[in-house]
Amino acid sequence: MNPQSFSLEKLAHLVQGECVGQRDLKLSGLASLEHAGAQHLAFVNADKYLEQAGTSKAGALIVTEALKAQIQGQQNFIVAANPYLAFAILTHVFERKHAQTGIESTAQIDPSAIISDSAYIGHYAVIGKHCVVGDESVIQSHCRIDDDVEVGKQCFIDSHVTLTGQAKIGNRVRIHANTVIGGEGFGFAPYQGKWHRIAQLGSVRIGNDVRIGSNCSIDRGALDDTLLDDGVIIDNLVQIAHNVKIGANTAMAAKCGIAGSTEIGKNCIFAGGVGVVGHINIADNVTITGMSMVTKSISEAGSYSSGTPMLESLQWKRAAVRFKQLADVPLTQLMQRLDYMKSQIESLESTKLRNNYDD
Repeated sequence: MNPQSFSLEKLAHLVQGECVGQRDLKLSGLASLEHAGAQHLAFVNADKYLEQAGTSKAGALIVTEALKAQIQGQQNFIVAANPYLAFAILTHVFERKHAQTGIESTAQIDPSAIISDSAYIGHYAVIGKHCVVGDESVIQSHCRIDDDVEVGKQCFIDSHVTLTGQAKIGNRVRIHANTVIGGEGFGFAPYQGKWHRIAQLGSVRIGNDVRIGSNCSIDRGALDDTLLDDGVIIDNLVQIAHNVKIGANTAMAAKCGIAGSTEIGKNCIFAGGVGVVGHINIADNVTITGMSMVTKSISEAGSYSSGTPMLESLQWKRAAVRFKQLADVPLTQLMQRLDYMKSQIESLESTKLRNNYDD
């Protein structure tokens, strides 16, 4: 745990909020409303948490002005326009930071590599020829950084990460355990019943402030580079194939798979388990809901879905049978039936009108 504590006034200043109550109250961490103690700061960002906030033992609460007026039994607050954003900022204050610098004795570093004096290289890390590791970057134990890879400033590369394919990593990038950046893309040419490997000659370029979770694979390009622009965030267990381009501030949840040469715009959101076919384009500001399969280009911003929503099991089985029955009937036959039903309805309506007129 981080032993540091901060006054309520200081924490309010850090998030540009208003300090209300005991200004010199010392707080040493963040906690949920349920588990917070007198030394903790918690946040409230919706009306549904008001009752819980009133009974919380937290030393202080981050709230909006409107929420503060509705909370009884609490005296110390940080009033902010966006409590969740304020909470996010303060997590960095209480985060346990890696302060160690230097190179561990078991690391293997090629003499041609350039390692900043303020960087840290962990045990059994291997760094190849002509690599660069920037200021204040942390390379944890058992990482492999192959020849000609560049890592920018203030990066965090977790244990057992592999950076290869002459990848270029920007500043303030976080890559978590067991991820591979720059691995060989899945490229093969079929000929006479066999698959012929295509050497992947491109690389991977990752912008600034990118976050990549654990157990991800981001392949280098076949000819052009695979690109992740500034601010992209990727969850665990995500596959990005060769030549993919992802625009700034796009987010992908776990188990997404993006096939090769797809271009994804800025500020997109891909929920868990989304699959995207290759060689298509997706516009800016597109949201894809969970378990959807994107099979064609999307040219307009908006929310798109193709996953099957959950039903009670018996309902789902009935729906699946009916769906199959629809698939087994030719479209022309369905249209003929609909036309017939329409004509029958029109005939009944006409008869009813005549009868009303006669009456």
